[in-house]
Amino acid sequence: MPAPTELTGPPEPVPGDPEVTLELARAHQLSDEEYERILALLDGRTPTFTELGVYSVMWSEHASYKNSILQLKTLPRSGGRLLVAAGEENAGLVDIGDGWAVAFKIESHNHPSAVEPYQGAATGVGGILRDVFTMGARPIALLDSLRFGSPSDRRVRYLFDGVVRGIADYGNCVGVPTVGGELYFEDAYRGNPLVNAMAVGIVHHDRVLRATAEGAGNSVIYIGSRTGRDGIHGATFASEELSEESTSRRSNVQVGDPFTEKLLLEATLALAETDALVGIQDMGAAGLTCSSCEMAGRGGAGILLDLDRVPLREPGMTPYEIMLSESQERMLVVAKRGREHEVFEIVRRWDLQAVEVGSITDDGRMRATSGGKLVIDIPVESLVLGGGAPHYEREAEAPEPVTFSARTGEPEDFSAATLALLASANIASRRHVFQQYDHMVRANTRVGPGRGDAAVVRVPGTRKALALATDCNARLLRIDPREGARQAVAEACRNVACAGATPLGITNCLNFGNPYKPAVYWTFREAVAGMGEACRALAAPVTGGNVSFYNENPGGAVYPTPVIGAVGLTEDVERTTGMGFVREGEAVFLLGPSETGWAGSEWQALQGDEPAGALVPIDLELEAVLQRFLIRSVNSGWVSAAHDLSEGGLVVAIAEMALASPGRRIGAMIELEEVTALALFGEGPSRVAVTVPVAEMDAFEQAAEAEGVPAQWLGTTGGDGIGFRTVFSVSMHELARAFDTGLGRALGLIESAAVS
Repeated sequence: MPAPTELTGPPEPVPGDPEVTLELARAHQLSDEEYERILALLDGRTPTFTELGVYSVMWSEHASYKNSILQLKTLPRSGGRLLVAAGEENAGLVDIGDGWAVAFKIESHNHPSAVEPYQGAATGVGGILRDVFTMGARPIALLDSLRFGSPSDRRVRYLFDGVVRGIADYGNCVGVPTVGGELYFEDAYRGNPLVNAMAVGIVHHDRVLRATAEGAGNSVIYIGSRTGRDGIHGATFASEELSEESTSRRSNVQVGDPFTEKLLLEATLALAETDALVGIQDMGAAGLTCSSCEMAGRGGAGILLDLDRVPLREPGMTPYEIMLSESQERMLVVAKRGREHEVFEIVRRWDLQAVEVGSITDDGRMRATSGGKLVIDIPVESLVLGGGAPHYEREAEAPEPVTFSARTGEPEDFSAATLALLASANIASRRHVFQQYDHMVRANTRVGPGRGDAAVVRVPGTRKALALATDCNARLLRIDPREGARQAVAEACRNVACAGATPLGITNCLNFGNPYKPAVYWTFREAVAGMGEACRALAAPVTGGNVSFYNENPGGAVYPTPVIGAVGLTEDVERTTGMGFVREGEAVFLLGPSETGWAGSEWQALQGDEPAGALVPIDLELEAVLQRFLIRSVNSGWVSAAHDLSEGGLVVAIAEMALASPGRRIGAMIELEEVTALALFGEGPSRVAVTVPVAEMDAFEQAAEAEGVPAQWLGTTGGDGIGFRTVFSVSMHELARAFDTGLGRALGLIESAAVS
């Protein structure tokens, strides 16, 4: 599309007094300093109303990472098998050999889900899927990470129900299996739930698509759904604290259509089979604004848009609304000049519309017209992260530590304590959630939800498999953000290693409160530092992710929650394992250190205490050795089941392994030298329970000793329950009743009754 020759002057500014324009800028959450910077960028010209909107979304926290990017740059963001550095493309991309790569990313949709839980969660899934298939990758798995307030709260139950249904309906309709995730309930999330979604896809190296725009004269093509008024200012909505007024802002929440998403997915993958594209990007946060200027920024180009050509769902939409709409299931494509007809043919074959809405220029400016008039004329570089978008280092101050009341003593009844832990909302079976997900669609899921520490998904057409996990114990970060973040990275990678896969890298979703509060910013800075230390020690680079600030309750910020998504690779899908006991008569071993503590534990929470105390520190060098040994043990056939010890400690891990047996549930007799509450219910890092066939015990123990991995024999599998010497035992029936019904009871879906 040639540039209109009559557009020689600047766009018309906002009419009225300059002070009025300043107030408009403040209403767009632009600071006075930022507004003065805009005036300088426009050579003193007052911005148009549409330009104000563009700057407000591109300089929002959600799009510019202005309060986080300086910290994020300290993370290891390249190296290993990474094919692109973090943040360069729509998703991370890691080589898995034989010409294949895995694309993956995790992002948040917290604020939209707090206001409209079903659509907020559904469109979060849709957005993260598009980030993956715009890389040319076919999505093969979805995971999630969810946080809510107390399950006894009626509104929390409403939010929980809507979020789970939104995730299930969108993923099921598109035909991508939801294979794993995590779910926690804490009072700290009562008014501000966390809804994080992760997508994983595979792509051949010669089919990778890039999110770039270059080549003056190349065409800009809009494909997918029409543009409506839903989601306008979604990016800025995600960059402010929730309040009582937030429930009136449903127009900031996008509305999803998974059936159109499926068509868009297939059309995009068909386009990847050609070489007609220069680049492609999802119109996600900040919509047409973000996709156009970010693509141009990556390519060092300019872009000219004709907003009159944008397909609209509603009449009378203004340039401001068109540029800022976050309507779903839309893509922006840059096609090579003369190859446009190939794009139109493929897109229309999938019953979607494709419209040429602009062209690439060589002037480095983002320009847009409406009604033949110029409404935007902005330097592209001034808008984008890594270019002229602002970035800040905020004031930081350590918060006051929480008082440790230390009410964790020996229980009067170990059996009752075990059942109470298994029935607690943060440990009980998640079957009520994952039974709503189709986790077997496409028939590549080998280890699904509830069966292992990591999901295992076959790479179609190969013997390779990917192990996938999301993880974060936010209680630990509430106590010590640096140490808690170290342990979050380690546990996510350890979960992958338990399946027999080598971690390739991580993606992160960093959920924190208001960064302008010194205690929050200090916590964020410490957490990022801890993540970096663990990633370097475990050779797990960061492939990309998301920062979600302003997650606040009336009583303060949510717990610091840097969710870690880990992806691992194994060359042989048959050499993977879950966590369930496989057969009777196998040896049970505890790998790793024996030290445990109460700080941040589920047992501490059951006593009514806030997370407090001193964490058992992680030895990252030992953790790396442990993970390598785990991977070797699974691949050598020495280990038949492996389960990380996390919430609830040893007793919960053994019970979960018994309950996850792939056939008839198998128990175990554990022969601890001393049966104490700390040994059974205490928690600490780098601890894994494994089962070893008798024929493999010598090789296993010799290898553990040679590699310096502590390996303590605990007992033997078998029986109809779990027992700890002669101190106590719990039948399989009691274990199953507590574990299988605990979440339903907590949510009021099953009539409450004692589980012991």
